[in-house]
Amino acid sequence: MLPNRMQLSRQTEEQLKKLKGYTGVTPNIAARLAFFRSVESDFRYSPERYTKKLDGSLILDKITWLGETLQATDLVLQMLYPQLEQKMLIRAWATHVEDGIAALRSYRSLKDFALGV
Repeated sequence: MLPNRMQLSRQTEEQLKKLKGYTGVTPNIAARLAFFRSVESDFRYSPERYTKKLDGSLILDKITWLGETLQATDLVLQMLYPQLEQKMLIRAWATHVEDGIAALRSYRSLKDFALGV
């Protein structure tokens, strides 16, 4: 289960903010879409391979980050990574968001965003 306070890497956070500027989609909504896009693409987090610092300044509670996808996100993470402890599940979530945002960051309008997702 994810903790109440969560954050991303500074780089991912900047990409989410740029996407908001282009499309108007808030960082938390874009992060949700990026997470599930990453999971669907068969990307998998590996603690040995992904060691990026979670140093972003946007520290939000999990209900704000995840909204209505809270339970689904928790269950997906537990299903994919049953051996990980809570602290590492945050890293897995953040890494999936980072992976998924790569596909979304090229959108320049809400129309592009809606058609591409």
